[in-house]
Amino acid sequence: MADRIVVHLDDLLSQRNMTLTQLADAIGITLANASILKTGKARAMRFSTLTAICRELECQPGDLLEYRSD
Repeated sequence: MADRIVVHLDDLLSQRNMTLTQLADAIGITLANASILKTGKARAMRFSTLTAICRELECQPGDLLEYRSD
């Protein structure tokens, strides 16, 4: 398997008792796009989206994203 980026959005949402729908509404993206981010199927993410997620979840980008070398 190739190197990859792992998204920890599900864990962060759970820790903050927030639903994906609430986050999507708060940052102004569709639930479908939020779901793509959550499942790690996104091929790219705008810095503005990353900034909004970090603002809403009160986290750092490193809390959300992890690089794994397989």
